[in-house]
Amino acid sequence: MVVAEKLRMNVEQALASLSSVLLGKERQVRLALTCLLAEGHLLIEDLPGMGKTTLAHALARVLGLEDKRVQFTSDMLPADIIGVSIFEPQESGFRFHQGPVFTQLLLADEINRATPKTQSALLEAMEEGQVSVEGERYPLPVPFFVIATQNPSSQFGTFPLPESQLDRFLMRITLGYPTADVELQLLAGGGTRQQAYRLEPCLTSEQLKQVQAACRQVHASASLIAYVQRLLQHTREAEGFSYGVSPRGGLALLRCARCWAWLSGRDHVVPEDVQAVLGAVVGHRIRSASDLAGHESDRLVAQLLAEVDVIGQ
Repeated sequence: MVVAEKLRMNVEQALASLSSVLLGKERQVRLALTCLLAEGHLLIEDLPGMGKTTLAHALARVLGLEDKRVQFTSDMLPADIIGVSIFEPQESGFRFHQGPVFTQLLLADEINRATPKTQSALLEAMEEGQVSVEGERYPLPVPFFVIATQNPSSQFGTFPLPESQLDRFLMRITLGYPTADVELQLLAGGGTRQQAYRLEPCLTSEQLKQVQAACRQVHASASLIAYVQRLLQHTREAEGFSYGVSPRGGLALLRCARCWAWLSGRDHVVPEDVQAVLGAVVGHRIRSASDLAGHESDRLVAQLLAEVDVIGQ
């Protein structure tokens, strides 16, 4: 019990530290931490200058993770991320030189400015925790997270992420403009990016694993699981949806709901936990039949919440 309370205090401290650099974004910060506690990868989509990179760096600091940053550009190659085998004359053979993907937390900055070929270099890493080069498999560190930032697809020089890549991200969140009061505070203080680099770790790698294990033990009742299944089924049958959420998406929703419940101090999931994470988990996994670019995901999520009963028929 003492250990559990200590872990909870450390996580609360991490949330407070993150909120101190992402002013006025408590909900987005909580969602981002939920994603990593659920052992998933995070996609942050927004306009440049909204704090996406700052949030990623802050998460790495408070969780005590080794992190590396890759700035994605249109001329990048997969080897720039994974690594490359180079002939070593002294050894009379090739030796693999690891790329930046070999870290605990990889910040893939502006991932949609790279070509689809380069984007796909992360697929195996995100799904299997390893990379394959010339027939050899190289395991990645544990834990391994990808936090990718993405500019809106309407901006010049972007390549939309394919559905297979989007589905590797457990959550997608947006930060949005700050309120007037928060923006005044930011302008007066000169920003908070440097503060993010000075944050102290609140959890060790071992403690992070313990919190993740505790989240997995949060109970989800049969009626709660049935509610999640009705949400999934509705995306597949209701008019207006181009396609529905996959079973993998449903499992992701339950994982995140368990973590949200744990952060709220409960040992069981309630429908409000599912509803709190629904938009971030399924928003990038659904499409409107009339808007294949995915700009109406918020409307579709609202439709889901309105049309699917918690109790059922």
